[in-house]
Amino acid sequence: MAPGARARRHAPPRDQVLSAAMAMIAEGGLDRLTMAALGREVGMSSGHLLYYFKTKDELLLQTLEWSEGRLGEERRTLLDSPQPARARLDAYVELYVPVAPRDPHWTLWLEVWNRSQYADAEAESRGRQAAIEKAWHRDLVALLAEGISRGELRAVDPERFAARLRALLDGFSLHVAVGLPGTARDQVIAHVREFVDSALGV
Repeated sequence: MAPGARARRHAPPRDQVLSAAMAMIAEGGLDRLTMAALGREVGMSSGHLLYYFKTKDELLLQTLEWSEGRLGEERRTLLDSPQPARARLDAYVELYVPVAPRDPHWTLWLEVWNRSQYADAEAESRGRQAAIEKAWHRDLVALLAEGISRGELRAVDPERFAARLRALLDGFSLHVAVGLPGTARDQVIAHVREFVDSALGV
């Protein structure tokens, strides 16, 4: 049997590896996540991990995509609920904002974007990162458009308002993620709700 086939046969499921990577980030930050440490965690050699992920950048991006996939399922569930648009918009905001400083998902998100900032704009990795952002934007636009069409939200341009609201959320979320004083999660959510009330209230 070829070495590559042997590695594939004895490797743990991909989700298990990515879940372990995210758990390591949550427990000890990105410094703890090395190929060797992750290999020990899942019972694989660092060489086998490199066989699957090629580089640490690819491992981080796949872990982010895996985490975003789980968040995407939560987002679709809340957006498909029968609640009024305003209540679902609040739920969207709560899902978006980090749970606390050093939130593992946001820690990973920041690291992936930082590592790719010098990559060619047409690089595959940049396209995959952009797809993550587009999913959040697309769902927010659809929610706003639905709420406006039903008269639950004030009439605005959904595309333009979604871009502005996500810029606000990104700025506040970065403050929460790095632990900037005066920007605790509950304070940030209160600020965003006040903005949404003033902009979209009917």
